[in-house]
Amino acid sequence: MSLSEIDLHSSLKKYFGFSKFKGLQEGVVKSILEGKNCFVVMPTGGGKSLCYQLPALMQDGTAIIVSPLIALMKNQVDAIRGVSAEVGIAHVLNSSLTKTEIKQVKSDITNGITKLLYVAPESLTKDEYVEFLQSVKISFVAVDEAHCISEWGHDFRPEYRNLKNIISRLDDSIPVIGLTATATPKVQEDIIKNLGIGDAVLFKASFNRPNLFYEVRPKTQNIEADIIRFVKQNSGKSGIIYCLSRKKVEELAQVLQVNGVSAVPYHAGFDTKTRSKYQDMFLMEDVDVVVATIAFGMGIDKPDVRFVIHHDIPKSIESYYQETGRAGRDGGEGHCLAFYSYKDIEKLEKFMSGKPVAEQEIGNALLQEMVAYAETSMSRRKFILHYFGESFDEVNGDGALMDDNTKNPKEKQEAKDDLVKLIQVVKGTMEKFKSKEIVKVLTGKVNAIIASHKTDDKPFFGIGKDKDKEHWMALVRQALVAGYLKKEIEQYGIIHVTDKGLEYLKKPVSFMMTKDHVYSQEIDDAIVSAAKTSGGVADENLLKILKDLRKKEGQKLGIPPFVIFQDPSLQDMALKYPISLDELVNIHGVGEGKAKKYGKPFVDFIKKYVEDNEIMRPDDLIVKSTGANSALKLYIIQNVDRKLPLDDIASAKGLEIGELIKEMEQIVYSGTKLNISYWIDDILDEDQQEELNDYFLEAESDGIEEAIKEFDGDYDDEELRLFRIKFISEVAN
Repeated sequence: MSLSEIDLHSSLKKYFGFSKFKGLQEGVVKSILEGKNCFVVMPTGGGKSLCYQLPALMQDGTAIIVSPLIALMKNQVDAIRGVSAEVGIAHVLNSSLTKTEIKQVKSDITNGITKLLYVAPESLTKDEYVEFLQSVKISFVAVDEAHCISEWGHDFRPEYRNLKNIISRLDDSIPVIGLTATATPKVQEDIIKNLGIGDAVLFKASFNRPNLFYEVRPKTQNIEADIIRFVKQNSGKSGIIYCLSRKKVEELAQVLQVNGVSAVPYHAGFDTKTRSKYQDMFLMEDVDVVVATIAFGMGIDKPDVRFVIHHDIPKSIESYYQETGRAGRDGGEGHCLAFYSYKDIEKLEKFMSGKPVAEQEIGNALLQEMVAYAETSMSRRKFILHYFGESFDEVNGDGALMDDNTKNPKEKQEAKDDLVKLIQVVKGTMEKFKSKEIVKVLTGKVNAIIASHKTDDKPFFGIGKDKDKEHWMALVRQALVAGYLKKEIEQYGIIHVTDKGLEYLKKPVSFMMTKDHVYSQEIDDAIVSAAKTSGGVADENLLKILKDLRKKEGQKLGIPPFVIFQDPSLQDMALKYPISLDELVNIHGVGEGKAKKYGKPFVDFIKKYVEDNEIMRPDDLIVKSTGANSALKLYIIQNVDRKLPLDDIASAKGLEIGELIKEMEQIVYSGTKLNISYWIDDILDEDQQEELNDYFLEAESDGIEEAIKEFDGDYDDEELRLFRIKFISEVAN
């Protein structure tokens, strides 16, 4: 490892508590530190934020992070403050700040305290801010959620279009980092062009989230009962339920509440105060479920969301991927359940009918992809990844068994001859048709487009009459994913034959296809539940108590529980039982800063728990030498650490107070610290302590007899012996 790599890893451990980088993070961080422009495509939960947070913390100057949502900024600022002793390490600069707050932000930046400054694009257009930022050192500019630049992105924001000009006003030489979780090729191209970073180093991570389980169920009349049943099966877990309309959000939240599920509604129709209240309740774990429109979630970085339910199917696979990506960000279980009926699709098509034709075309093409996903019978993971231009091995790939189709596979049938017919028709129609028309030609149905091309006169018209349109549609989808056909969204879904497809025509081999789901009103009984993922055998009881403790601490400090420690950290604690801050630093995701800041109540509690339940701890976490071997001494050390009253410690072990003092003297004299200041402060005032401290500093010996003589009975034997313990512990050890 080079020196800089060692630096990188020690900084990663110091600030975030991780011993190694995830995926492409290391490469991105290095590039930023080298001052290069970068473009990072990383799925939700892939650790995008760390890519710019770590280099910002390591470099001189302030990094500007452009982000679209205030909620998102607030969340990130809280998280960064959690890893540093300096509150001013991260700031938000937006319209919600008072004059005094703005002054504070500027002063922290000028003094070199602030490493990350989060701004909305609108704030960057204000002259006073631009002038100020021109006068200070900017390390780099990171544009988060960069897909907002593209009209092809699922969340287009016109104000993002102007970022390039703004950045060049600050300084042309500042490195620019674009980050997005959306990666269709068209959007990528748009971002790079718009930010003017043609020379950017490209980092594109896999879009596979192996811990997510994908499931689609038919949407029946009893959908509410189905959702309640699912949520109750997963009681105590955090989840998000997405609905299309505000009205539905409020109705469903009420139904859940009445049925004993702790849920709140969330949509853009609520005022800011209400929205923020409901959001905080969810983050602070006061409620388990949020029922929301897609307005919720952009900025919600809650790592332990265990399920995402779609009451209505989203408008595109991209939106679906974004929304389901809010589950299981900590790497734990994440169940993504969507309810599907074709009626919902028709509703969405109606919504689009008032829009410009080009927009409608794009919208419908994206929607049809969603239909294909819902109805497909092949591996859902393979389907999604194919959409993002990634191939996936559905047998041995990571997360291969994590979807309902793979878990309950449908029968397959030989479709070699049918695939040949399909490729012939696509070729014969000169690659001008979309899938709908191709299926019509195969089944011998005419529409205006087919008639205008005179396709109904061709010899291949109707060669697939013997099968229904569902069969052919399923085959088209499976041939696309298998790579015999391809379609370009930019060309509004027109189907082409690939080189692999042309080869197949010459030399057909077996092709097994599965029948797609036909979603009618019948209830699908094959309800699949995701296998729980468990790593190691953690102490479930301790884990539950630690979660409660985390919640309490969060309330005390006014921050979300996960800012303190994430779930994997608590699981690791329940596995390894750390009983000191030194040991806590070895726990997954706990850095020095976190351990110092939040660790004490946790290790204190674990210490008592280990003691009470006589637990044998794993060897790698044995207590550093206590200087005393007996269980009694260990008990005293632990409980003095917890500041328990000394008479309680004595009576718990059946000792007189004098016997306890004797044991404590042995402990401090063998070189172990014992901090009993809390007890001394109760029995001696400040002046008395000062007097005794001066005496022991100057005394020839620490003998108690001499001290009694010296003070002529002002202090009794017990007081002097206790103060001597404090003195030896502080001065000698």
